[in-house]
Amino acid sequence: MKLSPDKKLAGVLCPVFSIRTESDLGIGDTEGVRQMIDWCHRHGFGVLQVLPINETSGDSSPYNAVSSLAIEPTTVAISPELIPDLSKADFDRLVTPELLNELRSGPVRYGKVKPLKRSLLRAAFDAFLIENWEKGTPRKIAFDAFVAANGDWIADYAIFRVLMEEHNNWPTWDKWPEVEQDPQTATSWLLSLPEDRREQLMQKLVFFQYVQWIAFEQWTKLKEYAQKKKVFLVGDIPFGVSPYSADVWANRDIFDLNWSGGAPPEGTFGDSEFTRHWGQNWGIPLYRWDVLRERNFDWWRMRIENVHKIFHAFRVDHALGFYRIYAFPWPPSRNAEFAKLTETEALEKTEGLLPRFFPGPDETEEEQAANLAQGDELLRMVKDAATDTVVIAEDLGTVPPYVRPHLLQLEIPGFKVPHWERTPDYEYMDGADYPRLSVCTPSTHDHDPLAGMWRRMWREHEEALLQNDKEKVHATWLELQRFCKWCGLDPENIPRDFSRTVHEAYCRRVLESNSWLAVFQLADVFGQETRLNVPGSVGTANWSARLDKTVSELDHDPQTLHKVQSFTKLVKESNRKH
Repeated sequence: MKLSPDKKLAGVLCPVFSIRTESDLGIGDTEGVRQMIDWCHRHGFGVLQVLPINETSGDSSPYNAVSSLAIEPTTVAISPELIPDLSKADFDRLVTPELLNELRSGPVRYGKVKPLKRSLLRAAFDAFLIENWEKGTPRKIAFDAFVAANGDWIADYAIFRVLMEEHNNWPTWDKWPEVEQDPQTATSWLLSLPEDRREQLMQKLVFFQYVQWIAFEQWTKLKEYAQKKKVFLVGDIPFGVSPYSADVWANRDIFDLNWSGGAPPEGTFGDSEFTRHWGQNWGIPLYRWDVLRERNFDWWRMRIENVHKIFHAFRVDHALGFYRIYAFPWPPSRNAEFAKLTETEALEKTEGLLPRFFPGPDETEEEQAANLAQGDELLRMVKDAATDTVVIAEDLGTVPPYVRPHLLQLEIPGFKVPHWERTPDYEYMDGADYPRLSVCTPSTHDHDPLAGMWRRMWREHEEALLQNDKEKVHATWLELQRFCKWCGLDPENIPRDFSRTVHEAYCRRVLESNSWLAVFQLADVFGQETRLNVPGSVGTANWSARLDKTVSELDHDPQTLHKVQSFTKLVKESNRKH
C-alpha cells in the first residue's frame, strides 16, 4: 500500500492520548488506535494522523520526549489477552473498579495513569523473567532478537531510564553525580556496584528494554492492520529533542548545548509577554551538523528508521529548522528574566549575545543560498532514510521565500492552513490554487479549532464595538467577511453563532481544495472547541484532552453519528472517500 498524490484523501488528526475506549486505563492506547482505524475505514477517511508517540517526561508533552527513539509506555494496551505475560490476578489486583471509574472520566490524569501502567508492565515483566529467562522459549528468543536489532540505541536508553528512576524520575542528567552523566562512566559505575544492588538495577535495565519490545510489537502490528483496512497511519517527528533526553545524554558530541532552539516572534503566538516580545524558546539544543555529516547522519537515520517501522508517513514538525533555526543564548528557565527587557538590557545579561538564526539569517541572497543548500542536503538525507515512507514538512511560521518552492522540488508536501494563506490584498487564497503536494487543514494542535476561531473573531469584534474602537471594529468585521467569502457564504449577513451551515461550508472548501491530503482535527469534524495545547503555557490542560465519547459511542450516539455521516457525505462529494 503506497500513498500517491494521484488520489486525494481525507483524514483525521487524533492524538493517541485523546482516544477513549471501553477498555482503556485512563489514556488512549494501541487498542484505541485500532478502533480509530476501523472508524476511519467505515467513514471514508484514508488517513489517521497522530502526534509524536515518543516517551514523555514530567510535562507529558509529546514534543519534549525523554527519548526520540523509544515509544511512550502509556500507549501500550495492557490486558492479560494482549500481553501473555500478565496474569489476570495481577491485573485485577492493580486495576480496581474504583480506580478505573476515576481514570476514565475527564482528561488524562498522568500522575495516576503512568504509575498504574508501569506497575502492570512490571508485573508482566516479572512473570516473563520467571517463565522465559533461562528456558530459551520463543518469547525469550523474540525478545533477544528485538534487543539485538535495536542495539544502536536501546542499551543507552535503558541505562538512562534506570538512572532517571534513581533520581525520582527527573531526566535532568546534568544534576546527577558526575559518574552518571555519561554512558561509558555510568555503565562502569553500574558494573562496579555490590552484587545485590547491581542485579537489582540490571533487572530494571532489562525491564525498560522489555517495555519497548512490547510497545514496538503492538505498533508494528497496528501498521499491518491499518494496511489491511486501507488507512494510512501518519506519525510525527519533532525537529528538535529535549536537552534532558537519552538522546543528548548518550550522544553529546552531535548537539550544541550552548544555544536553545525555538522560533522568532510572530503574530500567531501571542499567548504570553515573552513570546510576543522574543518568540518561542523551546529549549532544544542545536545540531552539530558537521559532526553528523562525518557520521553519515547515523543518529537521524536511526530515528527515521524507527518511525518507518510504525507509520506509512510522518510529519516533520518545524521542518524549517533544517534550513535555519532561531535560537536563544539562554534556556527557557530564564525566559521570565528577559520578558520585559529591551535588546540593550538583554545584551548586558548575555555578554553581548541576542537570539539569532543558525547557521545565519536570510537577509542577503548569499545567506539565503547557504541556508537553502543546508536544507537541501538534510532533507534529501531524510527522504533517503525514509525509503517508501512519505515525508511531510510542517512549514508554518516565518517561512523564507525559498522553502516552499524547494519542498515542491523535493516532492515533499507542505501545509496549507486557509486563514494563513493570503493573496496580496489579504483575502484568503483560493484552495484550488494550492499545490497538489500539500496538506490542507483548518487548524493545528497548537491553535483553536474552527469553532474556537469563529467565536474568538466574534468576541474581538464585539469587544471593539464596546470600546467604540472604530478602526478595530472595521478590521474585525472585515476578517469575518473574508472568512465567509472563502466559505461561499454571504459576507453581508454573517451569523453570530458557529452554526452547522458555517461549519459545513468551511470544511467543504477544505475538502474541495487542490491539496493531496485534507486533514481535520476531530474537534473540527464535530464542530467542537477542544484545544490540545497553548504554546508558551504550562498547565494540566495541555496534552490531556480526551474525546467525550468512546470510539464505539461515536457511531451509536444518534446526534454524533449524524455529524459523522454529514461529514462523510462531504468527503464523498469531494471525491476523497477511500
